[in-house]
Amino acid sequence: MISLTPAQVRFLKAQAHNLNPVVMIGDAGLSEAVLKEAEATLAKHELIKIKVHSDDRDSREALLAELCDKLGAAPVQHIGKILVIYRAAKEPKIKLP
Repeated sequence: MISLTPAQVRFLKAQAHNLNPVVMIGDAGLSEAVLKEAEATLAKHELIKIKVHSDDRDSREALLAELCDKLGAAPVQHIGKILVIYRAAKEPKIKLP
């Protein structure tokens, strides 16, 4: 899992504000298909929103940690049912402060 400074987190939250969720996690949880889609989307966009269809906050926190661990990404934000994660590409498009 990547760690970010508070300034980088603020910057990425601002960048993510206008994004729409591109990956959905349903009742089946974190399946191989979800991981594959998240991996492909992260490789292309670096910063993505994920919508989780679970009402349990603790399970969403666990999903965020597991996603970041398996994808080598950094958690940016967890607000409601939306998770935001970041992973720099080989040639980053987003310049972090």
